[in-house]
Amino acid sequence: MAKSAFVAIAGRPSAGKSTLVNALCGGKVSIVSPVPQTTRNAVRGIVNRPEGQLVLLDTPGFHLSEKRLNRMLKDIAVDAFADADIVLYLIDASREPGPEEEALAAALASVSARLIAAANKVDAKDADAGRARAFVASHFPEAPFFEISALKREGLESLLAALFVRAEEGPAWYPAEYYTDQEPVFRIAEIIREKVMLHTREELPHAVYVRYEESRREADGGLEASYDLVVERDSQKGILIGKAGSMIKRIREEAEADLADIFDYPVRLRLKVAVDPDWRRDEKRLKDLLF
Repeated sequence: MAKSAFVAIAGRPSAGKSTLVNALCGGKVSIVSPVPQTTRNAVRGIVNRPEGQLVLLDTPGFHLSEKRLNRMLKDIAVDAFADADIVLYLIDASREPGPEEEALAAALASVSARLIAAANKVDAKDADAGRARAFVASHFPEAPFFEISALKREGLESLLAALFVRAEEGPAWYPAEYYTDQEPVFRIAEIIREKVMLHTREELPHAVYVRYEESRREADGGLEASYDLVVERDSQKGILIGKAGSMIKRIREEAEADLADIFDYPVRLRLKVAVDPDWRRDEKRLKDLLF
């Protein structure tokens, strides 16, 4: 019988979790940007192999902060660790472990029996895989350990093989052609948010969210979808719109180009910017956004 498992990927912000999920799944499942905690949900990617099926949960980066949004993101990650069949602990080989890495290791202690570890970015100029290995060994001496580069897709076959060895016999949860289970509305919003973060990361790191408004099918089979880019201040609205609308046009065009590679029908975006000074302080809105 084939194997199956839910695998939660744990790591600090910018450890390369989303890049790894995309590389393992062979398609764009998670958005990627230089901004820490880009991932705001436990995003599912699906790996189908002759051995069976792995459902990968790309969790928000484990970050020490008392801000409401950061606390909720950390809770999403911890809940995913507890529910998963396997936990893949990804440690950034290019950064020295510190208090945040120690806190993450403490959060993973209760799932140590289900843990596999990998040092990512071993190809980076300042990488120290030995340091990462020593840190993992000091906290999880029984955990299998791998050295990988998610960006260059090096070491991934050995890591996948180990995940399938740890997985138990069970049914596939998704059809073989799936590499994610995300709804189109969510996937489109995430691609838009990626472009926002890439082009405004200095000015608007976490002050924006993408709100779905409506969509409709067009005569040629394409999808016209409307989204609001919600910011907290009028000055941020100007940044997103740009001179003569140049920034929002760039975001729209780049998002549509990426969506053309994801969907088998054209997606045409209608974007506008809205101001809501309280969105990051609204508990209900944050829960709707994150879950």
